[in-house]
Amino acid sequence: MPSDIAALPVSTPPQVAPTLVPVVDPMHFEASADTYAEARPPYPAELWQRLRTLGLLRPGSRALDLGAGTGQATGPLLGAGLHVTAIEPGPRLAGLLHAAHPAADVRLCRAEDMQFAASSFDLVVAATSIHWMNLDILLPNLYTILNSNGRFAVWRNVFGDPDAEPTPFRARITEIVDARRAPPRPGPPAEDLDATIEALTASGLFRVTDASTYRWTLELDAAAIGRLFRTFSDWSAGEVEQAVAAVNELGGIVTEHYSSWLVVLAPSEQPPVP
Repeated sequence: MPSDIAALPVSTPPQVAPTLVPVVDPMHFEASADTYAEARPPYPAELWQRLRTLGLLRPGSRALDLGAGTGQATGPLLGAGLHVTAIEPGPRLAGLLHAAHPAADVRLCRAEDMQFAASSFDLVVAATSIHWMNLDILLPNLYTILNSNGRFAVWRNVFGDPDAEPTPFRARITEIVDARRAPPRPGPPAEDLDATIEALTASGLFRVTDASTYRWTLELDAAAIGRLFRTFSDWSAGEVEQAVAAVNELGGIVTEHYSSWLVVLAPSEQPPVP
């Protein structure tokens, strides 16, 4: 654990209703903190270009990165000239995030427990993290801390594009998945854009202003597949080894077809009356 982790601000949780505890452990990523940044591929350039086109990466803007991990979104936000506050509940991940991006204000807490003044941010992002959060707690808080002209951008990488031509490696992955009982995840299906939009807008606090999807490919060897799949919270060590073995049996390198989606939301002008 980085030695400067004790210096990171820790938010004191307010008294709120308890979050349902998922069967999949949201702190799973702490176990792979040291290799997480290398294991996870970056978000596609087209997604970042869309954020620029929408005017959301304005230098000097105040951004909040929820579930920031080791900084896959924090780094590009800082690079675009934004002032970034990063929320990360994992102590090891937060320490690595702080070390890699010292310009960010890293807060060690859950997104549901953060406390900021009204209209503190121009942009809030959740990059492959929203499915871990209790929206009943999170969204009312975001509505308050986001300024009235601000935006809430949610995106994720989908590992295994369902619309791509099937590959022998994906057939092997399907066999592994079909042979097991994956532990359930909280919230709507994490990879499903429509289900995520429905969950994010159900309260009436936010409305969608833009949605887009990006498709891309990546060549990975057995070691890279092992590193990546170990970061998946619903994969066991044995299943990861099966995936690694599949790569070796298929020639040592596989082409993975992935996709990413992005949805941008604005605060509703007339929020529902409680």
